[in-house]
Amino acid sequence: MINYSFSFYDLEYFLLIFVRVSMFVFIAPFFSMPNTPRNVRIVLSLFISYLLYNMLTPAPAVMPDTLIELSLIVIKEALTGLLIGLSTQICTGILNFAGTVADMETGLTMVQILDPSTRQMTSITGGIYNYSFNMIMILSGLYIYMLGALKDTFILIPVNGAIFNPDSLMRSVVVFLTDYVIIGFRIVLPIFCAMLMLNAILGIMAKVSPQMNMFAVGIQLKVLAGLGVLFLTMGLLPLLSDMIFTEMKKMLVYFVNSMV
Repeated sequence: MINYSFSFYDLEYFLLIFVRVSMFVFIAPFFSMPNTPRNVRIVLSLFISYLLYNMLTPAPAVMPDTLIELSLIVIKEALTGLLIGLSTQICTGILNFAGTVADMETGLTMVQILDPSTRQMTSITGGIYNYSFNMIMILSGLYIYMLGALKDTFILIPVNGAIFNPDSLMRSVVVFLTDYVIIGFRIVLPIFCAMLMLNAILGIMAKVSPQMNMFAVGIQLKVLAGLGVLFLTMGLLPLLSDMIFTEMKKMLVYFVNSMV
């Protein structure tokens, strides 16, 4: 006969693990997409928490004596899970930034589409980058890496063992903002260079043929040239996604180190 009995101490430890895991699933990319049913995310969090619970050994010093102490531990675990998931989620904003710059150069700034993953209006190029990134993330198995990183955080940051360092977190944010601009412009650099050359050509043509309406001609040429460069650079999307993956791993390490 199988014995399913467990102590109240084990239940509290399991629920604390579940709090961190559920917060990670709530905000991490791929897992937090709104079109994923909530029941699926809840069951996934419970399943991951159960696996982690069987792998981890509860520490005697984890459990509090009062309700206030337990509430503080729950808040600490929730913040830990949110920061771990946020370290990967913010990196997807680089794609929206690159798409916005690309649409600004090609004259498609006024055109917006609904992103089903975030339920927000985004640029056309940003939507293409986001869809391609999610597809490559699934094919490359990056979500498995993120789950493995979540498992390792319980070793580096045990339950009730997070120590938030505001200075270290601020340095991590500053490093991300620097990489945010650099990587974003690296992604959109082919379109930016093509538009720069096109503007130079249109400027020369405006001097050579003043009777031509370069404004009307330039709008059409910019759209065609931008879409053409985007089509020709589709083969570089795996390399672009690799830069985002590397930034995710980098930010994940930075944020975890700021809580150790």
